[in-house]
Amino acid sequence: MEVQNVDAEESSLEPTSPPIEYPEGGWRGWSTVVGAVLLQFCGFGYSTSFGVYQDYYTRIYITNSSPSAISWIGSVNTFLVISTGLVAGRLYDRGYFYHLIIGGSTLISFSLFMLSFAKPENLYQCFLAQGVGLGLGGGMVYVPSVAVVSHYFRRRLASVMMFAVSGSALGAIVHPIMLNNLLNHSNLGFEGSVRASAGLVSVMLLSACLLIRTRLPPPKILPDIKELFLRSISEIPFTIMSVSLLVFSVGFFFPLFYLQLDSIHHGLGEEFSFYALVILNGSSFLGRLVPGLFVQSIGVINMVIISALSSTALVFSMIGLATKASVVVISTLCGFFLGMFIALQAPLVAVLTANPSELGARMGIAYTFSGIVYCPPINGALLTRDYIWWRPATFSGVRRNLPCGTRSSVLMSHSSN
Repeated sequence: MEVQNVDAEESSLEPTSPPIEYPEGGWRGWSTVVGAVLLQFCGFGYSTSFGVYQDYYTRIYITNSSPSAISWIGSVNTFLVISTGLVAGRLYDRGYFYHLIIGGSTLISFSLFMLSFAKPENLYQCFLAQGVGLGLGGGMVYVPSVAVVSHYFRRRLASVMMFAVSGSALGAIVHPIMLNNLLNHSNLGFEGSVRASAGLVSVMLLSACLLIRTRLPPPKILPDIKELFLRSISEIPFTIMSVSLLVFSVGFFFPLFYLQLDSIHHGLGEEFSFYALVILNGSSFLGRLVPGLFVQSIGVINMVIISALSSTALVFSMIGLATKASVVVISTLCGFFLGMFIALQAPLVAVLTANPSELGARMGIAYTFSGIVYCPPINGALLTRDYIWWRPATFSGVRRNLPCGTRSSVLMSHSSN
């Protein structure tokens, strides 16, 4: 008994690590947020602008391939951006932040310049440069650029993360405007247009690498990735969130990839249709930014439920797209709730993660679930060369609707605990 008491006394006298203090801002903190915005602008923001390429490839540049085959470029790109998060998140937790950011930025820039050398009617060249290379580069920076803001913020983390993610929506506004005007209203051709876009992206990536900085050292002890994975999927709220994100994502990219082409084939004019995607992405930018003002009072989980149900209903409404007014209304509302849903994913993972040192890996696990299945190729196959639009719209809406009820009930039960 005496030995046990002595041991207990000694253990009670052992120094405990002080709690981590967060500056909640500062010059370095906000410059890191700006750097994260720029990385999201050039990474996922470029991926969600693929609707411009889908339209241009289908009508002009790769006319010997079907819309379904062409959409594999954007689908694989997005799959790699999201699913690479599992590896990138783990490397981020191990302290390889700058390796990921610099390496990913270099690969993005290199892949875009290589895309400019792709020849007409050569699907595989565009696929390798834009689908594989650009996707891997975007995946290397996607999770680390969002997770690093947790080094500076805790109380306002959800709002700041939503602001950082809004960079992808800002990119999805600027890139389509620039690409549409260069590809369709200039004498640069495909090569010159893509190189001009690559030049802009390269400058912004360089700026991001100079601005973004880590603050906290990597944890000395990291849980085994297999152990962390098994423990994460054993948590019912986290597992339901991840699996439902996978099913929801099946129909997520239908409006982003096909809205511009849909508008053109309904005879609404090329000039107006070029800006349909800009309207959607502009509204998406607001959807990622504005809710950050209310997330503290409404709650992350409640806002996820609202955005998921609303965006599902709006995808079904694309069946009725026929006039300019319908395009504007659908683009505005659909973009807003899609943007809200995207921006809330990182804060939602943070809410469901008790240990901040595991945030990068758990974000990677959740995003890998969502990246496993993306269905623009299925949408393209349902669309066919006859452009039967109600088929992919119905498929995407149904697949979005399936996980909403289960996800809502589970997340609400978690919030009540």
